[in-house]
Amino acid sequence: MGRGFRLRPVVLTPAERESLLSLSRRRTSTQAIACRARIVLAAAEGKSNLAVAAALSISRLTVGKWRARFLARRLDGLRDEPRPGAPRRITDADVARIVNRALGEPPMNAAQWSTRSLAQETGLSQSTVSRILRAFTLQHRRRHARRRRKIVLTNQ
Repeated sequence: MGRGFRLRPVVLTPAERESLLSLSRRRTSTQAIACRARIVLAAAEGKSNLAVAAALSISRLTVGKWRARFLARRLDGLRDEPRPGAPRRITDADVARIVNRALGEPPMNAAQWSTRSLAQETGLSQSTVSRILRAFTLQHRRRHARRRRKIVLTNQ
């Protein structure tokens, strides 16, 4: 006879199983999400928290936490909860506006947008604009204007 309390069994629908398998194998999943998916999949096989923890080389408390969150909220429970701290001051709309502006037509008096001119245009600080552009790999690059000679080949 086993010691301790009885674990609630984790029963997955076929769609949930497919989603969890995809999350655990996808290259773009974060390691945390992939680990949580593996925890739930192992728990669905009927393994105890201790057995899952040993198999995945994580703590028993971590297994218990994600098993309980999955049972309470299903797949939505595997996402991170909002972190404490000050709320964001720059909205997604601000970020989209800066990216669209940077990708659009350059200003009248320049060949391309600079972080300073974008900051002045949008009303945000230069460092904020710079961080947003770096996040989207839209770094400001200085281009040196070179005159290229046109080479014309003639048949002689």
